[in-house]
Amino acid sequence: MLKAITRAVSRSLADCELTCLPREPIDIDLAVAQHTAYEHALESLGLRVISLPEQPDMPDAVFVEDLLLVFDEIAIITRPGATSRRAECDTLAEAVAPFRSMQRISEPATLEGGDVMRIGRDVFVGVSSRTNTAGIDELAGIISAFEYNVHPVEVRGCLHLKSACCSLEDGRILVNRRWIDAAPLREYELIDVASDEPHAANVVRIGTTVLMPAAFPHTQEIVRRQGLGVCSVNISELMKAEAAITCSSVIFE
Repeated sequence: MLKAITRAVSRSLADCELTCLPREPIDIDLAVAQHTAYEHALESLGLRVISLPEQPDMPDAVFVEDLLLVFDEIAIITRPGATSRRAECDTLAEAVAPFRSMQRISEPATLEGGDVMRIGRDVFVGVSSRTNTAGIDELAGIISAFEYNVHPVEVRGCLHLKSACCSLEDGRILVNRRWIDAAPLREYELIDVASDEPHAANVVRIGTTVLMPAAFPHTQEIVRRQGLGVCSVNISELMKAEAAITCSSVIFE
């Protein structure tokens, strides 16, 4: 059974790290309600949600994806590029410990889960403001023992690699090519987001359904034309904190 680790929204979310977006007021109560609806959407798609308590003094803690990578064979606690987020790691390590053995990324490497897109044995990792080459090299050193192949991808115009591309499975990737060097993805079929929805590439496929933000109806239609269902969730307040669909969960078998 698929599982999803999530964490409750911090009341300090408005003090989140921002790299690519201007700061806007965040309605915390609405953000909490939207995150609850997100968890319910995961449950409706058949996942067991493991919801961790709020970390009130850690504004970005709801975005668990950046701190934890879970492969079939091992879990990896990352070392975020945002120094303010490094204290979030320990409770995620506790949450995943019953399911996997663990390793940790070490200094001076930085690596955030939003920069890691796994497709089978191919692992694409964004070279971004949050993930450095030392982080990519350390990840490769850990998972090469399990026959994964790591491919660096230059990130040009967004926070993380998965801000610009996510797997639709079956050899397809939903992508905004303007924000990355798409050359390392050339063996896959690239499905472009709608031109007026540059942030729409971050999605997660679960079974035959793709979980997507409600804000991107044109890209939802593109996905439907690929023969996939769409589950739409409103995450408008979380998006003000540079969130996307994959940020708020870590999904694994």
